[in-house]
Formats: sequence, structure tokens, C-alpha cells
Amino acid sequence: MFPVSHKESIAPTTSSSSASTQDMEGGCDDGLQGECLRKTDQKQPKLYGVGDPTAMFTSDSSCLSSRGRVIKWFWDSAEEGYRTYHMDEYDEDKNPNGIINLGTSENKLCFDLLSWRLAQNDMLHVEPSLLQYPDWRGHLFLREEVARFLSFYCKSPAPLKPENVVVLNGGASLFSALATVLCEAGDAFLIPTPYYGAITQHVYLYGNIRLAYVYLDSKVTGLNTRPFQLTVEKLEMALQGVNSEGVQVKGLILINPQNPLGDIYSPEELQEFLGFAMRHKLHVIMDEVYMLSVFEESLGYRSILSLERLPDPRRTHVMWATSKDFGMSGLRFGVLYTENQHVATAVASLCRYHGLSGLVQYQVARLLQDHDWISQVYLPENHARLRAAHTYVTEELRALGIPFVSRGAGFFIWVDLRKYLRKGTFEEEALLWRQFLDNKVLLSFGKAFECKEPGWFRVVFSDKKNRLCLGMQRIRQVLDRQSQEVEDASLCHSQEPCSQPR
Repeated sequence: MFPVSHKESIAPTTSSSSASTQDMEGGCDDGLQGECLRKTDQKQPKLYGVGDPTAMFTSDSSCLSSRGRVIKWFWDSAEEGYRTYHMDEYDEDKNPNGIINLGTSENKLCFDLLSWRLAQNDMLHVEPSLLQYPDWRGHLFLREEVARFLSFYCKSPAPLKPENVVVLNGGASLFSALATVLCEAGDAFLIPTPYYGAITQHVYLYGNIRLAYVYLDSKVTGLNTRPFQLTVEKLEMALQGVNSEGVQVKGLILINPQNPLGDIYSPEELQEFLGFAMRHKLHVIMDEVYMLSVFEESLGYRSILSLERLPDPRRTHVMWATSKDFGMSGLRFGVLYTENQHVATAVASLCRYHGLSGLVQYQVARLLQDHDWISQVYLPENHARLRAAHTYVTEELRALGIPFVSRGAGFFIWVDLRKYLRKGTFEEEALLWRQFLDNKVLLSFGKAFECKEPGWFRVVFSDKKNRLCLGMQRIRQVLDRQSQEVEDASLCHSQEPCSQPR
């Protein structure tokens, strides 16, 4: 996605015990554990890394400022696949040979439900106050509805307060605003990897804030462990390493449910992570943008706002948006909930640049107010459709013999394609991504999520059956060719000397 500069630390050697293959709820599927153990025991693991988005950036002679050139460089380097897709989007009738997008995390399964609800008469309202400058925190009627909505769906032990709510135009703005008001330029946030890679831009482009990576790997070390599992011990070791490099860490970013793993932190894990942050006086930014997209109820998802007591509420800041749970990423609506009024006020001041129109605020308030429709119509049907799409794609992956990680939350499956790389390098990973794109299917490769193991890809399944079928067919075609090339190369390598064509 972008070049980074890594400063690594080597962990002491530890012994790992073998465990039986875990099921989906355990976070490991279809023989993944054996693959994890075989492929990650060969090297000592990296513990941490400090991202430097401009490490390989070279200036040009354009009329832009140095900051402007960095911003343009991000666009040029990080958005290639997305731009290519938009120039050649698949359409069943108009462009059947176009690109199938299984790379962008959007829910495309419930447009019929949403379009019906948004077209109802109660959504169509105009009054003078909606066309004038609002309170920059958001209209009071909307913040009251957000507080009630989060209280109900997050199962908070006490009603949440409207004065703790700030409304912005999407999650990207939330990350940018929080990074700017919580950190000095050059400071860093800890973040476990792999993570949703666009956060790098969100915190860097405005605030010049970096990310300090807590590297996780796919190794399974026991019955109660899972691939890419975050622990307090890993957080402590990464923080110590980053501090030793002279980097000031101001906070910890957590995504729950996690993107791209679909992982869910238990209440016990959340309390441990929050306790770690409190000991080190770190802010915690908790992104819960997929909280209503947990389609396997047995997982028992818990919002951080459901905890009886937060160890450090003044440094705990919760994000949510309609982009994922309501499939409305184009609406650009996000909310911050924080009990720290200094943070709320500072973020609200930036809402001058990240606010929403009064008409959108009114519509969102009406939508969030309709608990009957949300709970009885939308969420059950949305979860059923997500389950069906997830089942189809996972069955296709099993038929291909591809290991994957997925736990029943979010819109994506974390897929292990390491066996299709000859040497196991990020360069090969990028080439494989290019082959998928050339074969008209867009995926996201692991490096974009700062995964430290080359060969992992994120496959988004929240799409209609016909597009999923065609997308998986195109994926199979690429992997069949790649598998043959890897086999030929292995055969050639085993022969001495290797015959060369004239």
C-alpha cells in the first residue's frame, strides 16, 4: 500500500506446542493451524515497527507544497486498485467483463431494505434550522437519538449522554480529528497488525501522526490461542521497543470486530487492554464500526460501552458509523462518544470542516429512532444474507483447499495464499494481486494491512450471489495458473541441470 520503515526487535526463543485444528469460532479453520506452525517457526518473529509513510517518498518539481506532494503521493500509490475498478466496474448488462470488487469492505446486500426505509414520508422534512449552521457537535435532536441508539444496541449499563456525542462525516474524519487533538506532530498510536490500512492516511495526512505496529502472526501455540491473537504481553513488548527508539506513543487503536480478521475481543480481553493503556496513560480509540455486523450470534459480541466500568473513561473514545452496519458508506456519517469534554470540544471545533448537512442529520436521526424496523426487519435479514454469502465463499475456499481465518463478523475473510508464492516475498504478493486485477477481480493484499507474513489476502463476501460466483471463478483461474507455475518452478529447481528452452 505504501512504503514503511521498520525498526525491529527480536523476541527470545519460545517453545510452541502443537494443538488440534480449531473450528471457525476458535478463529482458525480448515487446517490453517498446521500451515501457521510450519510457515512461521522458521524465523524469529518481529515484535514491533514504526511506520514512516514518507520513507521512500521522493519529491518532484510540481507546484505543490511538500505536504501537498505527500498527500498526492498517497493517492497515487494507495488507491491504484480502487481507481482501476471505478474505470471498469462490472455490470451484468452493460459491462459483464468488468472488474468484480471483492476488495472494498462495503455491504451491498441490503439496498432494497434501505432504499425502502429512506423513501418513507417521515424522512422527507425541511425546516429553516436544517438549512442553517448547526451546533458543530451535531444537532441536539440527532445527538439525543445517537445516545439512545448506542445505549440500546451497545447494552450500556447506564444511559449514554448526548453531551458526550460528536457527529462527523465518517470514520476517516473521526480518526483524523482524534489524532490531531490528542497527539503532537511526530507522535504515534500503537495498533495491532494486520489492521485496516487506510487508518495510516487518516492519522498522518492532517496530524502528521504515525502508527507503531504491534506485529501479530498466524502461529498457534496452544488450545486456547488463535491466529493473530493480541495479548497484553505483546502490547507491553511493542511499547517498550517503540519507546526505545525515541518515539512518543500517545494512544492505542483497537478495532472490534477486527478488520481484516473478523476477530472479536472478549470482555476480559477488553479489560486487559484498557488496563494496559491506563497503566501507561495512553488514550484508547475503539473503532466499533462493525458492531451490528456480527452475523453469528454465538460469538457473543460485547461493545466496550457495555462494560460495567471503564478503567480510564477520560482516555477512552468510541467510534461508530453507519457505513458498515447500515451499508451506507456514501452517506458519510460517523459518531464519537467520549466522556472527556475537552476532547469532545476540540473534535467539535474540527467539525467546521467535517460536518454533515442538516437534512442528512434529520434523516439519520429518524433512521436510528426506528428500533422496531432495525431490530425486527433490517438486522435479522441483513445477518441472514451475510451468513448465506459467507457460507458460499467459505465453501468455495474449502473446495480450493485454501486455509482462511473468519469468525462470523464483518464482511471479509482473511485468506492464506502463501502456498502460491515461490519464495514467500511481498514482491510476489504484489504480483499475485496484479494477476487477480488483470483477471478482473479486485482483492486486498496483506501488505496493505501491514501483515508481516507475505501471502495473506482479504476477500470481501458481502455482495450479491452472481457477483460472488463470477469473482470466485476468476480467483480460481488465477490460482490454477499460479499453482502450475509454482509446481513447474519446483520441478525445474529439483533437476540438475535445469533444461532451458532455446
